[in-house]
Amino acid sequence: MKKTPKLLFVIILLLTIDSSYAQKRIGFAYYDLDRLYDTIPSLFYNDTDYTPDGRLHWTHERYRVKVELVAKTIVRMEMPLVGLYGVENEAVVKDLVQASSLPYSYIHRTLNSLDGMDFALLYYGDRFFPERIEEGYGYLCIEGTMDDNPLAILLTRGNRFAAELIEEIRDRTPNVRILCAGKLPAHAANDLQLQDALAQAENQGRGNAYSQRGWWLHDRILTDRSFSILRADIFARRDMLDPHSGAPRPVYYRKSYAGGSGHYFPIFLYIK
Repeated sequence: MKKTPKLLFVIILLLTIDSSYAQKRIGFAYYDLDRLYDTIPSLFYNDTDYTPDGRLHWTHERYRVKVELVAKTIVRMEMPLVGLYGVENEAVVKDLVQASSLPYSYIHRTLNSLDGMDFALLYYGDRFFPERIEEGYGYLCIEGTMDDNPLAILLTRGNRFAAELIEEIRDRTPNVRILCAGKLPAHAANDLQLQDALAQAENQGRGNAYSQRGWWLHDRILTDRSFSILRADIFARRDMLDPHSGAPRPVYYRKSYAGGSGHYFPIFLYIK
């Protein structure tokens, strides 16, 4: 039996989220759900693997288990803002919100991607007030106010359009502060003139995905340089791990059902 990577024990010990931060500061998490499909075949893209009769035998029970596991993690983090990627549609987002015990409102937009995966934002409606929403190829941008201060949240797959979007946001609202999260390259912070919130965690060998080379950052959170980063790291718990490899417990090992929530841990930060 393989031993759990030692770095993961460090992650688990360090990542008890302090509720006092959540009460006094802005908390934000980003979570790639690693393809959370419903069980209904789509007319617009090929999701037949994720149907009861498909290659992966994606049944309603397996869907329910994953929704409950993801919702449990979201509840544990208890963040006022949660960016999600890898939801198939609005019905999936509704199921996640209903499975959690937290009073989330949500924003979802269909991206018309080739695999059917979308972004969504969960938020506390008494703290964040969305005013403008824009979606496009590989991104969802929400502008509004957080605790009466202008805030823009850009959820993105890559930085292809990020620089242009951020420039447009700043032109509309000069005093806005920006959060940018998603699957971003290591140089994205410099390219976008933002700060990489998880740079320290990465330098210390931590990540939210695991491969033969060890832990690495599949996702990043970039923030406006005017933000003070109080804490930023990976959120992990022992029951989210594969007991043999110590990596995130996936839904499938190739075609074999494993019963986990996915290959990626969520990442989070507290800022002021």
